[in-house]
Amino acid sequence: MKLPGQEESDLSSASENVPTGELDSGPGSGLSPDGPLDTDSRALEVPKDPPLFIQLNELLGWPHAPEWKETGRWVLFEEKLEVGAGRWSAPHVPTVALPSLQKLRSLLAKGLVLLDCPALSLQELAEQVTRVESLSPELRGKLKALLLQRPQHLIQTPCTSPCWGSAHSREASQEEEAPLKEQHQNPRRQKFPAGAEAGAVLAGQLGFLEQPLGVFVRLQDPVVLGPLIEVPLPSRFFCLLLGPPTLGRGYHEMGRAAAILLSDLQFQWRVRRASSLHDLLAALDAFLEEVTVLPPGRWDPTARIPPPKRPPSEHKRLPSQLRLAKGPSLRRRTPAEDRHGRRQHAANPELRRTGRLFGGLVQDVRRKASWYPSDFLDALHPQCFSAVLYIYLATITNAITFGGLLGEATDGAQGVLESFLGTAVTGAAFCLTAGQPLTILSSTGPVLVFERLLFSFSRDHSLDYLPFRLWVGIWVAIFCLVLVATEASVLVRYFTRFTEEGFCALISLIFIYDAVGKMLTLTRAYPIQRPGSPTYGCLCQYPDPGGNESQRTSTNPKDRDDILSMDLGLVNASLLPPPECAQRGGHPRGPGCHTVPDIAFFSILLFLTSFLFAMALKHVKTSRFFPSVVRKMLGDFSSVLAILLGCGLDAFLGLATPKLMVPREFKPTLPGRGWLVSPFGANPWWLSVAAALPALLLTILIFMDQQITGVILNRAEYRLRKGAGFHLDLFCVAVLMPLTSALGLPWYVSATVISLAHMDSLRRESRACAPGEAPSFLGIREQRLTGLAVFILTGISIFLAPILKFIPVPLLYGIFLYMGVTAISSIQFTKRVQLLLIPAKHQPDLLFLRHVPLSRVHLFTAIQLACLGLLWIIKSTPAAIIFPIMLLGLVGVRKALEWVFSPQELLWLDELMPEKERSIPESGVEPECSFSGSDSEDSELMYQPKAPEINISVN
Repeated sequence: MKLPGQEESDLSSASENVPTGELDSGPGSGLSPDGPLDTDSRALEVPKDPPLFIQLNELLGWPHAPEWKETGRWVLFEEKLEVGAGRWSAPHVPTVALPSLQKLRSLLAKGLVLLDCPALSLQELAEQVTRVESLSPELRGKLKALLLQRPQHLIQTPCTSPCWGSAHSREASQEEEAPLKEQHQNPRRQKFPAGAEAGAVLAGQLGFLEQPLGVFVRLQDPVVLGPLIEVPLPSRFFCLLLGPPTLGRGYHEMGRAAAILLSDLQFQWRVRRASSLHDLLAALDAFLEEVTVLPPGRWDPTARIPPPKRPPSEHKRLPSQLRLAKGPSLRRRTPAEDRHGRRQHAANPELRRTGRLFGGLVQDVRRKASWYPSDFLDALHPQCFSAVLYIYLATITNAITFGGLLGEATDGAQGVLESFLGTAVTGAAFCLTAGQPLTILSSTGPVLVFERLLFSFSRDHSLDYLPFRLWVGIWVAIFCLVLVATEASVLVRYFTRFTEEGFCALISLIFIYDAVGKMLTLTRAYPIQRPGSPTYGCLCQYPDPGGNESQRTSTNPKDRDDILSMDLGLVNASLLPPPECAQRGGHPRGPGCHTVPDIAFFSILLFLTSFLFAMALKHVKTSRFFPSVVRKMLGDFSSVLAILLGCGLDAFLGLATPKLMVPREFKPTLPGRGWLVSPFGANPWWLSVAAALPALLLTILIFMDQQITGVILNRAEYRLRKGAGFHLDLFCVAVLMPLTSALGLPWYVSATVISLAHMDSLRRESRACAPGEAPSFLGIREQRLTGLAVFILTGISIFLAPILKFIPVPLLYGIFLYMGVTAISSIQFTKRVQLLLIPAKHQPDLLFLRHVPLSRVHLFTAIQLACLGLLWIIKSTPAAIIFPIMLLGLVGVRKALEWVFSPQELLWLDELMPEKERSIPESGVEPECSFSGSDSEDSELMYQPKAPEINISVN
């Protein structure tokens, strides 16, 4: 299955009406509850069917010592018993010969079919299935005794070697029908959720039978059939396939065919609702209609096909009853859904105008109030602890980095202390009151650019910076409140993926640029020393008898033998470390006496260690190494472990690497100023009115920064249950603006990268998944407590200097780089940029490449690259004052693309604008991809829900 950031896929596809039910909605388990058909499924109220575990017991040893032995098992994929190795094979896609299916159909058509059988035990079931007219009473007795034999199961427990259950030939009593101790100790039992059921298939050759015997039973109520199944699950289905000895493995293959049928989700759905033999055979025929035949000689029948990363969607394989009921919804999506089945912004109730002042804000408050208690109760999970640690480290790294950059940009008017205090106060307040509490407020690159420009303007015109900044913040709050009152947040419907990717790529590049730039600054602060460089060498000087210092030695002796022949009192003191030189009465002299030559190299090593180790641990979670619990633990704590490893290396080698600098005193960075900023200072009164002009530009920037991040975080692919709060979020930012301005604290908006990292660290994934099936994405753990804890810890960090001072700064820069790289590498834009460098024959099989010419894809990518480059250039030049307008211009550029690209191309490469959606006829813009039951690969891929386009796969 593809990860939270891979293109053209979703992370899960849960059961709607296909019987997978409680298997934690795994991919391939059925239909997505959040997908396009969710509304229809609720309307039809089709009950979910529980997952089914199928086991094949084969009769071996006839005629000498016949016994039942488990030789295969299925949930979604097949596991075969490898007798020689004494273990189960790896899960693989089952394959079966077509004649086996045809023989099975013929046998069932002539055999005994019992639907809703009332048997309550294995003994009663044996009585029912042996009531075949062709069997004499004597044969019935033999067959019943054989069916009651205890089968052998290969149960592999974690602490013991594989054990085989014993076989008994006599009839089992009621006590003997109780599950064995080995069955309860089977670790596979934990893989099944409550309500899971089992199906047993018994097959083999039996000498006393004159003709084949086929029996299919569906129990009225699922019953635990004693030791028949290796896992003590209640059995729903029972299939018996026996016959006289024949050449080959005909009955074994027929048994596998029956088990494969029962493992098919659509066959399960049909057979659970079958009322007669005709319905059972119709379900089998429907399965045969979808069978794909591989020509003989073109593949190896003994080869095992590994499970696909993404099992195909079950949407187009719906039973005919639902296909008729859902016909219109299956054949086309509503205009609110895009080409990939995603819900468009227009479908969100948060983005509909109410026509009243502050109407959207009132609706957001009412909507979120009902969820407020659960926002704290849902945080009571160990995963939240890991998220707090990770986001806390990321937040203080961001606060320190941007605090330092802000101090440089404002000549010390603001600094690290203001950054820590502002982050803690505004972040905690936002988490308590915001509509989307998963958002992390922080300083961002675009706002930092504006702060630098505002300070430069104040300095060039001899203005008092902080009072001028106070009025800018007040005007921004007023403008933002106007936007909230007029429900301007509904305009985020025009923020398509083109705008989101451009903004996210810009923020990610700022993270990468700042991380690398700070490391280069460290190498200049701790230069690499080379022979002959100005900082190379150290002289040790001693005072002569007259009290003057004389140079007794030089740094570069000419003859090593002369040094070794000197008396200890005349040893070349320059070869000794400066402390020893001082002990001998000398004085170290020279630029290299008090520098450590390895700091720059070791800082780079720590930088790369944290980055590469965090990246490696991120992939451990989806690797084959270690048990799943260990993999999940390593993935959840990847960044924390990377930092701990770097701290351990630093402490072990004892080098004087630069450590985390945390303010030790609670006072403003600028000497002589109090915490409250004077409204005017030395500025004229009219400047309070003139501040409205830069405030208007900053309002545009904050609106774009805040709302684009909100759109990305609230995408339907994240399966958020509690909804968004665009109006409420902007209102909270507006209220906090005067507070931070009055205290001289930095301005804060939603931080895209850290917020995405926060959400990704709270991903919920299925734990009970079928063998061979990767855990499926279930949604995000939505709550307020992790963000609140992060910002409380950030505030406490001001007083934790004795502990935090041991963390090397290069480690945090490595995490900074990690967040930027993972963010930019997960968007489709990056994949399309890579296509520019990949020859056509080596390009990956991306879905949009099947429907959009490669030249058009490159043109779309080139336009995005040009926009990104223009934004970066403007941000880095004195013209950065118009940077907010250029961000808003991305929406205009996207609108202009409708003159260059067709709606079909924009559907694949981006999304449609709202008015374009309304102009599309109900039949859509893609008639060649209708959903009329076609077997084309396009129709199959259409149904797969879209994965989050932009995410940070931290865990």
